Amino acid sequence: MIKAPLFLVLKGMAMGMAEVVPGVSGGTIAFITGIYERLINVIKSIGPGLFTAFKKDGIPGVWKAVDGNFLVTLISGMVVGIVIGVFLITHLLETYPLLVWSYFFGLIMVSAWFVGKQIIQVNGQVIFMATLGACIAYYITVAVPVAGNPELWYVFVCGAIAVSALLLPGISGSFILLLLGMYTYIIPTVKDAIKTFEIDKIIVLIAFGSGMLVGMIAFSRVISWAFANFKDLTLAALTGFLIGSLNKIWPWQKILQTMEKDSGELVIIHSRSVLPATFAKIELNPIYGNDPQILGCVLLIAAGFATVFVAEQLSSKLSSE
Repeated sequence: MIKAPLFLVLKGMAMGMAEVVPGVSGGTIAFITGIYERLINVIKSIGPGLFTAFKKDGIPGVWKAVDGNFLVTLISGMVVGIVIGVFLITHLLETYPLLVWSYFFGLIMVSAWFVGKQIIQVNGQVIFMATLGACIAYYITVAVPVAGNPELWYVFVCGAIAVSALLLPGISGSFILLLLGMYTYIIPTVKDAIKTFEIDKIIVLIAFGSGMLVGMIAFSRVISWAFANFKDLTLAALTGFLIGSLNKIWPWQKILQTMEKDSGELVIIHSRSVLPATFAKIELNPIYGNDPQILGCVLLIAAGFATVFVAEQLSSKLSSE
C-alpha cells in the first residue's frame, strides 16, 4: 500500500507535470486528488498572520500555520513533476500531440463530473453558476490574443491574473499570458534575467513576481471565503470552468496562429476545434498534422477517465485509514 506522504509526493508530481502542459491547470489535478481546499488554505495562510505566529511560537508556530509538512512534501513532488514534464511531457506533446491531448481531455471531462457530484443541492442558482463558469472558460479558449504592453504596471497585473488562473481548475496560467499578449515578452525576459542579471530584466521579473504573489494571496482568500460561505455555488462555478475548458484541450485542432521561439520551436498561439473528419481534410496544419488517429485517441480518453477513478479510490482508502 502506498503511504500517505509518498502519495502526496505523487500528487505534487502530477500537478507539476500538468503545469508544463499549456491549457492544463495544476489546480485541476489538485481537485481530482482531493487536496484543493487544503492547498488554498495553505496559500491563504501566507500573510501578516505569520509574524504573529512567529512572535508567539517561533519557527514551529510558522511551520504549523503554513501546514509545513504538507507544503514541503507537495512542493517536492511538484519540482520533480516539472522536471519530468519539461523533458517527457513536452517531448510527447511534440511527437504525439493528439494522443496526449486525448488523455487530458478524458481526464478533464471526468474531473468535471467528479467536482459536480460534490454539489449537495442542485437548484437554479447552482445551474446558473455552472453555466456562467462554462461560458467564461469557453470564451477564454476562443479569445484572440491581444497586443502586449511592456509597462511595469501591466506586467504586474499579468502576474496577478496568471497566478489566479493557476488556482482555478481548467484554466492555464500560461494560456492566459498568451491571451494577454505577454507570453512572448515575459518568458524570454525571465530567462534573460536569470542568465544575465541585467537590471532592466530583473525589474520586470520583480514586477511580475510581485503581481504573482499579490494575486496568489488575494485570490486564495477569495476562493477560501467562497468555499466557506457558498460551497455549492463555488463547486458549480468550478465544474463550469472545467466543462468550458474542454474546448481548449479537444484533440482535433486546426492551427490558426503559431509563434517561433528562439530555439526554432513552434508554439501554438491560436487554434480552433474541429471534428475528426474535418481534421483529416486540413492540408497544412503545423505540429498537429491531419491524421485523426481516432482509435488511439478514444483509448487515451478512456485512460484519462480511468486515471481519475483510480486516484479517487486511492484517496478514499488513504483517508479512511
